[in-house]
Amino acid sequence: MATVDTVHYDFATIETKWQQKWLQENTFKVSEDPSKKKYYLLEMFPYPSGRIHMGHVRNYTIGDVVARFKRMQGYNVLHPMGWDAFGLPAENAAIKNATHPAKWTYENIDYMRGQLQQMGLSYDWDRELATCNEDYYRWEQLFFIELYEKGLIYPKVTIVNWCETCNTVLAREQVIDGCCWRCDQGVIPREMNGWFFKITDYAEELLAECDNLKGWPDKVLTMQRNWIGKSVGAQVDFAIEGRDDVLSIFTTRPDTIHGATFMSIAPEHALVAQLTQGTEHEAAVVDFVKRTTIAKQRQKAGEELDKEGVFTGAYAINPYTGDRLPIYTANFVLMEYGTGAVMAVPAHDQRDFEFARKYNIPIKVVIQPEGEGLDSADMEQAYEGLGSLVHSADFSGMASNEAKKAITAKAEEEGFGKQQVTYRLRDWGVSRQRYWGTPIPMIHCPKCGVQPVAKEDLPVTLPRDVTIDPSGKSPLHTLESYYKTSCPTCGNEARRETDTMDTFVEYSWYFARYTCPDYTDGPLKKEAVDYWLPVDQYIGGVEHAILHLLYSRFFTKILRDLGYLNINEPFANLLTQGMVIKDGFKMSKSKGNVVDPAGLIADYGADTVRLFSLFAAPPEKDLEWSDKGVDGAYRFLKRIYRFITRNMELLQKTPPLPTKLSKSGQALHRKTHQTIAKVSQDINDKFHFNTAISAIMELNNTLSSLTSGDKTAPPEDGAIKEAVDTILQLLAPMVPHFTEELWQRIGHQEELTMTPWPSFDTDAAREDEITLVVQINGKVRIRLQVATGIDEETIKEMAMADERVQKFIEGKAIRKIIVVKNKLISIVI
Repeated sequence: MATVDTVHYDFATIETKWQQKWLQENTFKVSEDPSKKKYYLLEMFPYPSGRIHMGHVRNYTIGDVVARFKRMQGYNVLHPMGWDAFGLPAENAAIKNATHPAKWTYENIDYMRGQLQQMGLSYDWDRELATCNEDYYRWEQLFFIELYEKGLIYPKVTIVNWCETCNTVLAREQVIDGCCWRCDQGVIPREMNGWFFKITDYAEELLAECDNLKGWPDKVLTMQRNWIGKSVGAQVDFAIEGRDDVLSIFTTRPDTIHGATFMSIAPEHALVAQLTQGTEHEAAVVDFVKRTTIAKQRQKAGEELDKEGVFTGAYAINPYTGDRLPIYTANFVLMEYGTGAVMAVPAHDQRDFEFARKYNIPIKVVIQPEGEGLDSADMEQAYEGLGSLVHSADFSGMASNEAKKAITAKAEEEGFGKQQVTYRLRDWGVSRQRYWGTPIPMIHCPKCGVQPVAKEDLPVTLPRDVTIDPSGKSPLHTLESYYKTSCPTCGNEARRETDTMDTFVEYSWYFARYTCPDYTDGPLKKEAVDYWLPVDQYIGGVEHAILHLLYSRFFTKILRDLGYLNINEPFANLLTQGMVIKDGFKMSKSKGNVVDPAGLIADYGADTVRLFSLFAAPPEKDLEWSDKGVDGAYRFLKRIYRFITRNMELLQKTPPLPTKLSKSGQALHRKTHQTIAKVSQDINDKFHFNTAISAIMELNNTLSSLTSGDKTAPPEDGAIKEAVDTILQLLAPMVPHFTEELWQRIGHQEELTMTPWPSFDTDAAREDEITLVVQINGKVRIRLQVATGIDEETIKEMAMADERVQKFIEGKAIRKIIVVKNKLISIVI
């Protein structure tokens, strides 16, 4: 074999060469091809912040491995990239750097595109899109108008979550622990007019379809189900003493209604002000409402406020008992759940129990658990279980479930209630008061009211010739050339809507536009979306489990109902990758633990960075950063590079694999096919790239061991060539520049990217011999080498005849011998 004293792995030259070749030749460009099975692989696209970070590297490397693997398996792979380009961060960064958001955004896109190309990611760059481009958001404006015409978008005045730092409204999903999801500052309530998507019209379908998302993590589905929050119960109207109106409540426990001793309504409920206006209770109630609203906005996830409330001075009448029930406004009642009012049954609801004890309100037991006799005077906590009804008039003696139906039926018969399904999910507020976003295509006419922009006048273009106020206030509100317009119905002077859309709207349908980014006759080309959708594999962070993923599912359904799509769900399979951790914390500038990918690529090469990010942990787990791990990945690639370079003459001869192999040749041939099987399964079934890489390392170790200089009978050249080819093929999706270069050097003409994934030979992978553990009375005594496929009786005979076994069983009675196939023999004496 030829040897070379010095071997230099020049990763910079190799990687630049292949990146340029792929770009120049448009290697990864695809189109619809009905003759081939498609595979649409998509990672959540990035916000163009200016630099990629290790989270990006990990996310996009995972996706690229799958895309390249599927391509080698013969799939027609769509793997696009684009930019989530509108939003507050760009606007805030532009203010900080005294520039325009557009300039800031497009410069960052150019820079980050170059960084992604340095990673060797196999994107079809002809499909690149940016959501801030008019040719993208014009179609979003069309959707808005069409949904408005169908009654799925509407304006209303409501109490919104307002971030004073960002100067904009936040959707309920964007308030985390009482703080803005962007800037982490406390959120306050504010009454404003805004536009809403009727996502609640799709609540039941969104919930039911969760059962069909078999390729999604259970954790994400649980989060979505909980956010939608379906409850089945009864809606009951309680008359308000001295008034013509009623207090409507929703309860999932109508069987407890005879035990109601007071009523609770949310501080935001419209009746709070109506019941107290001009009364002696007004001042106390107004103060309580103000304090509670602020406290709720700042409440952290999982945190419970101390139960508090104020008596409004009003009473409701229980329609079943005729009892007068005092009406309190209480801080534990949620306006967004049910009707924002609840009947309070302190004996059978813990929150009500604590409140009643605090304010000396009576407690009445109406459910008795089986075999017990509850007494309200002795209760230390509420009994919330089912049981038999007591003190419940005609319903006494009924079991809870039977009583629920009977009590609801009476409400329906007498016209003061009905069975009802309610959801925690609320309509999606999409109005934002900032500049850098998609203009809402609506016009306010003094004569005709709200009118949509004429479709032929789309897009409503976001003006670029503006000065951004350092406070973040949108210039659109005061820019006459923008807001002054004419009514599309009557032609009179009118005012254009100056709010922009929540950037999650752009994020909710981009996956569909990737299928036809250059299509100009409409938002989506039927042939393209029908061929490519749904996305076969979606990859991104679990932090998007509710916001983006729920909105994308909703948008898919409304686009289906508008006639643009023929699918119910956007993403067939979902992988939520873990975070990159360093020094025990997620990498962040504030922690001072950021590792710059650009520096790593300069020092080690993109392939080493890719390999480390794949090998350090399974994709769904957090990756703990390790400098030693990066160095280890680099050394592994150098070992392969050195072996191939030193044996180039042998490998370029392309010797055939002999029909009969030596013992070492058989061992290498066997290990090669075992590795193909292992790697194929790990990538295809589980995305466990770390164990796949480990298997390739084992094959490389076997190759090195069997061909080391002190071996008298090394494997045949054909077996060595087969092993080297296989190592390069299996590593190709993970370290593409490295493998393409070496593949070419050893004489292959076709690019490795276009080479089929290797198939394994089951017979070749099968071991000639296996090792069986021999236990005697549960203790391992020896290990026995036997031929593969040997029958059970022969195994027993061999074990009993072994001298080492004889020492332990001599003179003892054999009770039984158990053989576990291919694993062990257990002898009981």
